[in-house]
Amino acid sequence: MREFSLPALYEVPADGNLTDLIRRNAAQHPDVPVIGRKVDGRWQDVTATQFLAEVRAAAKGLMASGIRPGDRVALLSRTRYEWALLDFAIWSAGGVTVPVYETSSPEQIQWILGDSGAVACLVESPAHEAAVESVRDRLPGLANIWQVERGALDRLRAAGEELTDEDVDERSAVATADSPATIVYTSGTTGRPKGCVLTHRSFFAECGNVVERLKPLFRTGESSVLLFLPAAHVFGRLVEIASVMAPIRLGLVSDIRNLTDDLQSFRPSLVLGVPRVFEKVYNGARAKAQADGKGKIFDRAADTAIAYSRAQDTPAGPSFGLRIKHKIFDKLVYSKLRAVLGGRATHAISGGAPLGER
Repeated sequence: MREFSLPALYEVPADGNLTDLIRRNAAQHPDVPVIGRKVDGRWQDVTATQFLAEVRAAAKGLMASGIRPGDRVALLSRTRYEWALLDFAIWSAGGVTVPVYETSSPEQIQWILGDSGAVACLVESPAHEAAVESVRDRLPGLANIWQVERGALDRLRAAGEELTDEDVDERSAVATADSPATIVYTSGTTGRPKGCVLTHRSFFAECGNVVERLKPLFRTGESSVLLFLPAAHVFGRLVEIASVMAPIRLGLVSDIRNLTDDLQSFRPSLVLGVPRVFEKVYNGARAKAQADGKGKIFDRAADTAIAYSRAQDTPAGPSFGLRIKHKIFDKLVYSKLRAVLGGRATHAISGGAPLGER
């Protein structure tokens, strides 16, 4: 078996953890939008300073409610602004995030919470809370359940109002690079899901090297990415953390059925997805071209794009004729496809896992 390696471009801090990122962002880029959240159908920016303040407020509530360093806290929700907020709040309180897919059955929830030893669970909706409550008698270690759609953040803010920012920062500093950051559960295709412990170092190394190697795509104050993958999946989590690490503006959306509209309204400069997402965009564009009587030209454009991409990986590069064809189709087809992706997207990166993999 052949092995390939590249030298690391990012040096993982020896004694830091992921909460350092949001404090650094607030200090170095206080007024830069780092999150885009959708409120009543419109995007609202959250600056680095605002995000840190909201994370600290939630972390105070977790601490006041008994979360101690190393405690497992489950997070059962679709991809949304509160997912990123609570992820960093759990870390700031010294906890370890245990993601749970929002489509999980009560039996799957019971297994993951019980196996991880979760002492608390943050859920998105009444349905999620009901699913957890239905198995709560089999989870003797579960002390608290907070529901996002029923004022979880307000309750946490109220619970922790007597704590200070310094109290949170002191607790945040307990974890080191080698402390567990999360326990991600496998799909369970070979039996019950198995918990994979990932440390802060794991995310630093992975995301840090991605950001460094692709620096032109991660320009603070200019670049943006829309996260529509499940945040419970590790690839979605990498998108979240890499965006915060850069930092660039991160938008989070819950319903992939509205993806085309969200892409066009958020207008990301970078799209990170999985093959199935790009297949859906491609198939939708091809179907529209066929309906407009332009199916043949679309297919020729697709063949040209593939040939051009492959030629770029050869020493000689694309031939003169191929470059001309590529320019022609860029005017006729590619620009329209980019419009579907929001109009600003210059790069699309695909991971290998299918959308919604469990």
